[in-house]
Amino acid sequence: MNTLTDLYLDELKDIRSACAQSREVTIKLEEAATDPALKEALHAGHKGISDGIAMLDQVIKGHGADPDGEFCKGMEGLVKEARKHALDEDFGDDAVRDAMIITQYQRMAHYAIAGYGCVKAFAKRLGLDEDARHLDTHLSNTYDGDEKMTELAMGGINADAKAA
Repeated sequence: MNTLTDLYLDELKDIRSACAQSREVTIKLEEAATDPALKEALHAGHKGISDGIAMLDQVIKGHGADPDGEFCKGMEGLVKEARKHALDEDFGDDAVRDAMIITQYQRMAHYAIAGYGCVKAFAKRLGLDEDARHLDTHLSNTYDGDEKMTELAMGGINADAKAA
């Protein structure tokens, strides 16, 4: 790593790996969710993650690099936590599981927000305005997904879990 460009490409590959890992567990979280609005939000989440991966592939290849070859250890840990706490855990109530699903999804989303924010800042500093616009779109979409999860939690899922 000798230049900001080197760092930029490395981090693009890292966030791509993170997205690929989170997409798989998000699909599993959707299958496990019972609240219809949560299922819908998780479905939109994994579709958005897929769109992000496609965009990252395009950006990385546009710089003559291979999108594969990086493995994000940070997201690996978050995915393990999501599996352990939301998928493998025994729950006596569906609303409690749904509340945990939101928790685990938001942890992964916050990691993605950090990653997208960093690479967007690098792109801007490097004068890669088109890259920055693409990254900003997916950063904004990730924020929106996170906010939707907060709304679902505050709108009833956590209340239902409390009543359990």
